[in-house]
Amino acid sequence: MSMNVTQKLIQSHLLHGEMKPSEEIGLRIDQTLTQDATGTLVMLELEAMGLDRVKTEVSVQYVDHNIIQEDSKNPDDHLFLRSACQKFGLWYSRPGNGVSHPCHQENFGKPGKTLLGSDSHTPAAGAIGMLAIGAGGLEVAMAMAGEPFYTRMPLIWGVKLTGSLPDWVSAKDVILEMLRRHGVEGGLGHIIEYYGPGLATLSAMDRHVIANMGAELGATTTVFPSDQEVRRFLQAWQREDDWVELIADFGASYDVHDEIDLDTLVPLIAMPSSPGNVRPVSEVAGEPIYQTYIGSSANPGFRDFAMSAKMVERRQVNDRVSFDINPTSRAQLETLVRDGYIAHLLHAGARLHQAGCNGCIGMGQAPATNELSLRTVPRNFPGRSGTREDKVCLVSPETATASALTGVITDPRTLDIPYPVILDPDQPMINRAMFMPPLPQKEAQQVELVKGPNIASLPTFEPLPDEIEVPILLKLENDISTDEIMPPGLRVLPFRSNIPLIAEFSFDRLDPTYVERAKQVAGHIVVGGSNYGQGSSREHAALGPQYLGLRAVFSKGFARIHAQNLINFGVLPLTFTDLTDYDCLQASDTLRLSDLRRTLTTGGDLVVENVTRDQKFSMRHDLSPRQVEFLLQGGLINWMKERLSVL
Repeated sequence: MSMNVTQKLIQSHLLHGEMKPSEEIGLRIDQTLTQDATGTLVMLELEAMGLDRVKTEVSVQYVDHNIIQEDSKNPDDHLFLRSACQKFGLWYSRPGNGVSHPCHQENFGKPGKTLLGSDSHTPAAGAIGMLAIGAGGLEVAMAMAGEPFYTRMPLIWGVKLTGSLPDWVSAKDVILEMLRRHGVEGGLGHIIEYYGPGLATLSAMDRHVIANMGAELGATTTVFPSDQEVRRFLQAWQREDDWVELIADFGASYDVHDEIDLDTLVPLIAMPSSPGNVRPVSEVAGEPIYQTYIGSSANPGFRDFAMSAKMVERRQVNDRVSFDINPTSRAQLETLVRDGYIAHLLHAGARLHQAGCNGCIGMGQAPATNELSLRTVPRNFPGRSGTREDKVCLVSPETATASALTGVITDPRTLDIPYPVILDPDQPMINRAMFMPPLPQKEAQQVELVKGPNIASLPTFEPLPDEIEVPILLKLENDISTDEIMPPGLRVLPFRSNIPLIAEFSFDRLDPTYVERAKQVAGHIVVGGSNYGQGSSREHAALGPQYLGLRAVFSKGFARIHAQNLINFGVLPLTFTDLTDYDCLQASDTLRLSDLRRTLTTGGDLVVENVTRDQKFSMRHDLSPRQVEFLLQGGLINWMKERLSVL
């Protein structure tokens, strides 16, 4: 049977189930990736499980999110992560080394391997022929412990690329075109695989841009073949031995089909405040801006920065614009310095920041109130930038730089500048000195975890009760993101290793009264619309409300990672069987769910009684028997702790 690349990757790692759409499958995980905003919790979870040493081929802990050292909390956590890597057998990427996704592709990613990461943009590694999936930290901890990763078998969505990109149009415009067509829910339940003759015109880092932002479509992951371009990339990074060819068989088919003629694309922009709010740049040209921002895991390559540098060479950016340059790996930064590009950027007025995520997740570079900020980042959810009333737009480096020069949104095709042709260097500056390798096991056994005063052990999790009678504290609309459930940024993320403290920020941007009201009742429910929990994989968005008594979430539909995070920590995710029941519920209604344990075990819909209105309605769950078992025990930590105790 002819197979596409995705099917080959899944089949070669399939431990449980069959490759039938919607069936639960278990996959062997070769590599894991954690970053510091989620990794501190992962390491605490490994400690809670009693794990001795990770069992994956490669596990890497990056410090890229929380690198602003406003006080002792972040540096304390960095030392904790370093000690945890030594104890559990991980690689440690030091602060300032760079963003996890490009660093992993440059140094560890291997075609044909699986990668599970506690960051929703982990699918970026699909650029080099990996099956790379974002997940909650607890699932990544399970993979480190040698357990399979379970998910529903997605539909495989083939996107045929033809033609080549015109001048001033780049890879960012390809993924923005996908978002323009399909929106932020278009990829739910799918793996997107790109193929066709147009691939030959896209570099490995161009593919990284597209694969990274497949997460904004809601896709499980994105896959590209491992072809000669991937071989060239790995050769440049002195890793050609890691290359294997992985391409679709002749006659391979897909469950869903799409096609993009690259020749027809134009510069695009996602206007505030959703990655799906995409329009041609020409339609909004002329609107004044405050900031442009080059970098992030969504545009991390040499070309992205060099293109901007050539555009501003011997020019000055508009005096009203903050022109922020965020290098994404130390190696890329050294290469840009060697080749003279950083000098052009600095002379033009750039503000150069350290290699890391920075303003992408609200860690500095916040824009002015109600002013447009054009960024090459992957997301523009409300308030994510660190400014509550932000107006962030998603654009290519070409559009961001053109707009920096003029001070208004500008279609780069209208500039009187020759189009710079930029190729990735065959000999980048390679510096792996800031990666600390795992300690030998004997030495690792002597390591004690270094816990600063802000690090608190995980709370205990109680088994699911047989009956819940609690009020609805919040009723929310569609497309609520995890950024809105648990905000990112400098104000909140330093508390990531202390659940009682970070819980105080739960739903802060949606309802500042939520926390105090939650403390006054013995449990509660949140009601949401469709695509509830889209965006970041941070499990704090499940843990914080759970700590405050969240027992269940009712919604029209869940984003994949957040639904699993709720299950992992003993919160019941339920979906309306009749969507009109959503309209009948009001905040403060008290709901009763009875006979929960038997109903979940035997299957079928759950009958919910609205005690306030003397009405009944039904909710369904999409839990596998394995997920039901987790919930009954109070979550995945309790389940895994018991499992490890008998191994």
